[in-house]
Amino acid sequence: MSFFADNIRLLRGRKKISQEDLAGILVITRSAYAAYESGRVQPAPEFLIKISKYFNISIDLLLTVDIRKYPLEKMINLTDNRIVLPVMVDPQEKGFIEIIPHKASMGYLQGYSDPEYIESLQRISLPFLNNGKYRAFPAEGDSMPPFTDGSYIIGKYVEKIQDLKRDKTYIFVTLNEGITYKIFVAKNKQSITVAADNSHYEPYDIPMSDILEIWQYAAGLLPEDYRIYNEPDTMSVKEMYLELKKDIKKLRDQ
Repeated sequence: MSFFADNIRLLRGRKKISQEDLAGILVITRSAYAAYESGRVQPAPEFLIKISKYFNISIDLLLTVDIRKYPLEKMINLTDNRIVLPVMVDPQEKGFIEIIPHKASMGYLQGYSDPEYIESLQRISLPFLNNGKYRAFPAEGDSMPPFTDGSYIIGKYVEKIQDLKRDKTYIFVTLNEGITYKIFVAKNKQSITVAADNSHYEPYDIPMSDILEIWQYAAGLLPEDYRIYNEPDTMSVKEMYLELKKDIKKLRDQ
């Protein structure tokens, strides 16, 4: 079901502009605009583009979300204005941190832009994380110690790729790789270069077109059975393994 007619009627009311004046701005007749607002006529692509730019709200949002449920003053525009993030708050107006579950982390790629999906997630609040929009993502693998399986990484939403800072750590939500936590190394014309803390893994590029969201590291939650003294031993074994591989290759070459 499309919410378009109700949404543009609501937005026009908030701007306190008449149908006739808005139709003039959009360069259409008043009767044509009234037909869109009443739902009698489906909006043409050209009209969708115009009204999306006028209200500064994505076409996706205008068509698929009942914005009456999500006050615009409590939302954050995402990069390229494709959708908005609902900012959930407690009775004291402190921001909640949504938790992406381990078992359903891949489902986030389908639901990250759906306010109803985000609203369904479990939430926590931390008193020292107030300024900005935060979300907790599950960690997997051993590329970014101490965050291994069972850990959660809390990130602060980054609006623009230009805001990335070299040698800082970020959560990248991407089309092909899913959710990945890496160090930002460099920005290229068509991609960014990222690296792991674990030297066992080589740096690699992520195409700009693959990036859905970026969250800067803010805090981490380690599992109950985590033992910090285990990590150096694990890393040293891998480093020894790499050195052995190099030595074997040298012997073969000789």
